[in-house]
Amino acid sequence: MSGGSLETVVRSKDVVVCAGSGGVGKTTTSAAIAAGMAARGNKVIVLTIDPARRLADALGLPAVGNEECRVAPERLERAGLDGNTSGELWAMTLDAKRTFDELVERNAPDAATRDAVLGNSIYRQLSNAVAGSQEYMAMEKLYELHQSGRYDLVVLDTPPSRNALDFLEAPGRLTRFVDSRSLAFFRASGGVGLGLFGRGAGALFAVLKRATGLDLLHDLADFFNAFGGMAQGFRDRAQSVEALLRDQRSVFLLITAPRAAAISEAGFFHDRLVELDIPLGGVVVNRVRRRVNVSTGQALEDALSVCLDPQLARKVSRNTDDHNRLADRDAENVERLVKQVGTTPTFIVPQLSGDVHELEALATMAKCLLRS
Repeated sequence: MSGGSLETVVRSKDVVVCAGSGGVGKTTTSAAIAAGMAARGNKVIVLTIDPARRLADALGLPAVGNEECRVAPERLERAGLDGNTSGELWAMTLDAKRTFDELVERNAPDAATRDAVLGNSIYRQLSNAVAGSQEYMAMEKLYELHQSGRYDLVVLDTPPSRNALDFLEAPGRLTRFVDSRSLAFFRASGGVGLGLFGRGAGALFAVLKRATGLDLLHDLADFFNAFGGMAQGFRDRAQSVEALLRDQRSVFLLITAPRAAAISEAGFFHDRLVELDIPLGGVVVNRVRRRVNVSTGQALEDALSVCLDPQLARKVSRNTDDHNRLADRDAENVERLVKQVGTTPTFIVPQLSGDVHELEALATMAKCLLRS
């Protein structure tokens, strides 16, 4: 296991990115780090893309939306997270569609271009589709919060996806889109008309226009002409986002669980992050079961029978044996991970007594993560 503290990894950073596969506790880890660092006197915001709204529940907020929302100081105090009263804890949940709209508003050269893009039917469909993947919008919002200078630390709970590292490729995907031949073609073709597509395609567009009342070709041309004028702004922004991810002001934490499959994925993700020269601060293994250090088997059953019904004593003894077997399996999986990640620090969070769905439980998790 790692020596040292996770606090020493994150306290000198501006950005903490929590990455990993689904179902390993990324959201709670992100919130716990943010809460713990706020208790140490920092102004911290945690950004999540969690569709289940668990973050709002854990922080005691009725809702966490696309606006920055502060956790009441008295709640931090009641949860035992008021170690330094100058600290502040803020939270927000990404609205990917709204973030894309804001990106257009920021890069539009004038109000007419902005309105032409935002009001275009093609843009509305495209923005919903892009927002569905969420990766780039998460990176964009992370960059915006960092650049604002309002926070000492920004903690990102990365989007759930099939590939836990998809978000690393998101800035490049946006750059490729604005540089694509399709975009250049529509900007060049503008209002030339249906003839560019051939008679068959022209007839199809004409039928669609009669059936829907929408001039699809016209909308496409209008969208790409307006959007294309913002290409350089989008390109520059994507490059700035990617640079921040690789900057020494940022640190990545790989979050995993002691299940065999999750450990294998974490090993692969670790190697990939190292290969990409991403600043990796450590691996956090959540929900690790610990052995119960008591006699087991018949000896435990006999000892329990003194004060318990024999049938109940047998059940408790068997449950203890089952727990210890699972704890041994967790230990073996963690040991395998530690060997694979080499010198990368590994931080262990023991399995807590219940789900982390309130601020008090986050405080307990924060103490496990950030203890000195």
